[in-house]
Amino acid sequence: MAERSTAAVDVADNSGDDPLTAKADEATTDGTAEAQRAAGDEPQDGDGEQAAPEASAATPETPATAPDLHSGHKLAGRYRLEECVTRLDGFSSWRAVDEKLRRAVGVHLLPSDHPRARSVLAAARSSALLGDPRFVQVLDAVEEDDLVYVVHEWLPDATELTALLGAGPMDAHDAYQLVSQVSQAMAAAHREGLAHLRLTPGAVLRSSSGQYRIRGLAVNAALRGITSDSPQRADTEAIGALLYAALTQRWPYESDAYGLTGLPKGVGLLPPDQVRAGVHRGLSEIAMRALANDGATASRQEQPCTTPDELAKAVVAMPRIRPPEPTFTAPPEYQRTTYQQGTYGRPAIPGAVATQPIAPVPPAPLQSRTGRALKWAVSALLIAALGLGSWQLAETLLNHDTNSGGGPGTTQSNPENGDAPPVEKSKPVPIVGAKDFDPLGDGSESPQDVNNVYDADPNTYWHTSWYASADFGKLKDGVGVVLDLGKVQRVGAVDVSFLGGSTSVELRTSTGSAAPNMPDGFSKAAQGSGTQVSLKPGKPVQARYLLVWLTELPPSSEGNFRGKISDIKVTS
Repeated sequence: MAERSTAAVDVADNSGDDPLTAKADEATTDGTAEAQRAAGDEPQDGDGEQAAPEASAATPETPATAPDLHSGHKLAGRYRLEECVTRLDGFSSWRAVDEKLRRAVGVHLLPSDHPRARSVLAAARSSALLGDPRFVQVLDAVEEDDLVYVVHEWLPDATELTALLGAGPMDAHDAYQLVSQVSQAMAAAHREGLAHLRLTPGAVLRSSSGQYRIRGLAVNAALRGITSDSPQRADTEAIGALLYAALTQRWPYESDAYGLTGLPKGVGLLPPDQVRAGVHRGLSEIAMRALANDGATASRQEQPCTTPDELAKAVVAMPRIRPPEPTFTAPPEYQRTTYQQGTYGRPAIPGAVATQPIAPVPPAPLQSRTGRALKWAVSALLIAALGLGSWQLAETLLNHDTNSGGGPGTTQSNPENGDAPPVEKSKPVPIVGAKDFDPLGDGSESPQDVNNVYDADPNTYWHTSWYASADFGKLKDGVGVVLDLGKVQRVGAVDVSFLGGSTSVELRTSTGSAAPNMPDGFSKAAQGSGTQVSLKPGKPVQARYLLVWLTELPPSSEGNFRGKISDIKVTS
């Protein structure tokens, strides 16, 4: 009977710090550092990563023969193989289609008697349990008949860091986002006991929204038999190498790798700001602190970072690097039109000669201009007088009707007589829908729980992702929830209940037929902070869409920062 076990993916919190590629002399058991650093000319595997030399154990391994599969072969009755992207040392990697869910997936395949089959299964199942959306998710880990295969997400709209670096070095803001997001993601993985050990430019993807995702956590190293006695240091140095390459478009070692040129031989590890002009000094120092863990940073008096968590905290402690200001093309200079000989806007014919000069028109006599001005002034006074008289007559008639009453047995309220005007009572405004709102990040913040904010159950809640600091790790200005009232209605107050501690929040509104895509598309109406916050505009507003925008998060018991909304009520 074939054994089959599936690792279900549980989409969990966006928690994390980051692990990155280790030096090859520590990441592989044969200690061939130069081979690892020079791996840029090796074939790419199914994750788009370049294949590394396999580790050689004390007893040489004899890899099993890779299964002879072909396009169209179907696994488990649902995964149809489409294209083989790597065939290396007994395993192969494929682009495939999940016919059940009608989506593209990636598949790693190896024989069940392969020496590393057991470790690959264990790594895939551990990675799937992490459930962090900053990593490409393992969807299935199966041993069936004579095959072991690992199914993972396929992101066709994401771009490898290899391709991004091929286009040139990154600006300071993009490089800051790279090291910040990757280090935080890898720190989270290491807290769960997971390392990458194969964190190369091909293992890092950037989505269309600017979020970075890491693929091959634990699995890519297991496929190649890569291990390390210091996994945290190995991943930290790999992150430093990625940042170095992003700043300089050079690989931080002498050998060329991943399509990048290495440093000149014999000069040692130069800081990025000495390799290329205009490199951000703070990011240059961060790269050196991650790479030079052997004391080479002593000349600059910085403390080396030996774990992804230390590196993530060092990045958070930096002043935030904002994106460059957008550049606008200046409009063309205004061209004054010349009017000649009655052409009225048509350009004059070159060489044409006027047969008769046009005499200049003399200015109008002062007397005629004064007379016209006097006529207009008198007309304006007459119109103003008529308007004032009509207004006074209407006011007199209205006061007369109000004081005389509306008829037998009726009473009319009159503010001049001391009667208070009627006050419109507030009433609940129903919420017909809600959506998580993260336009400055990857576009997703616990969408599966967003309906809990208006289900009238205080025990359920929606939560944000995990962040390293109260200001969202300096990655964005906020996240929130958009409420749909179904139609434009009067909104007098929005009461928000938070869990976990005091949270800063803003209320923003929109009357459009569709919710804006960015927070600036909403109008700011109120703000506050606390665990029970009543957001009241200065006066009732008309709106269909309400944005409850969190701007500062409370600390959580896990040592990170996260916002939680248990209930939202809207009244008119």
